[in-house]
Amino acid sequence: METKNKLRVLIAKPGLDGHDKGAKIVALALRDAGMEVIYSGLHQTLDQIIQAATQEAVDVIGLSIMSGAHLPISEKLIAMMKEQGLDDIRLTVGGVIPYQDIPALKEMGVAAVFPGGTSFEDIIDGMNNLFE
Repeated sequence: METKNKLRVLIAKPGLDGHDKGAKIVALALRDAGMEVIYSGLHQTLDQIIQAATQEAVDVIGLSIMSGAHLPISEKLIAMMKEQGLDDIRLTVGGVIPYQDIPALKEMGVAAVFPGGTSFEDIIDGMNNLFE
């Protein structure tokens, strides 16, 4: 990705998690910081997330997970991204993420993790730093 282009971010809510207020607020903060943001809506399957990321030619998929299923969801999505040849897309995860799970997420290939309470400034900086 060239730095002169706007960062394109897909904010996605996988599974049956119905809590989207945080995802919407983060999407607005990223948009206000100059990023192009696509919000997938609630109850997305991993196939739908991959399809949206491909169609929208995004640079980053940002998963918002409040259900506690962040480890298996991230692992499966990363495997699907590799199968589809989407290795150039960075995966980030935010929401209710216990700090002890961050090393496992990073080890499996998650580029950045933003647990609940992360400031907008830190999220924006984290997203911008993904491609340095």
